[in-house]
Amino acid sequence: MKSSPYLFFNGNCEEAFEFYGKTIGSKPEVMKVAGSPAEAHYPPGWGDKVLHAHLPIGPNHFILGSDAPGYKAPQGMRVVLHVDSVADAERIFKAFSEGGKVDMQLDKTFFAKKFGMLTDRFDIPWMIITEERP
Repeated sequence: MKSSPYLFFNGNCEEAFEFYGKTIGSKPEVMKVAGSPAEAHYPPGWGDKVLHAHLPIGPNHFILGSDAPGYKAPQGMRVVLHVDSVADAERIFKAFSEGGKVDMQLDKTFFAKKFGMLTDRFDIPWMIITEERP
């Protein structure tokens, strides 16, 4: 059994996935609405929007997403990104927080060398945590 977050965006899914891929060190795959079997189910003018995006973030792990008509910002959840090193956690947290809102600074905790929470500029709420124990 596996679980993967599926993120919805307000027309900027491609930009977000390119940013996440560049920051994490992965390459997203993006399928547009135009030319897809689902095109007729989308509002006019949505051809350049993302029908489905896929971003590998490690062996057998990935983040999925799309643009969504009637978009609403996520509430009541966070995407947890487990990072192998403190240096990577700091780099990713800094990049994700630019233009966003830091909810809890990345810092040492009783359960991790680094842990922090933020909402990025694309309205996605994240928790960044190292796998290294204090």
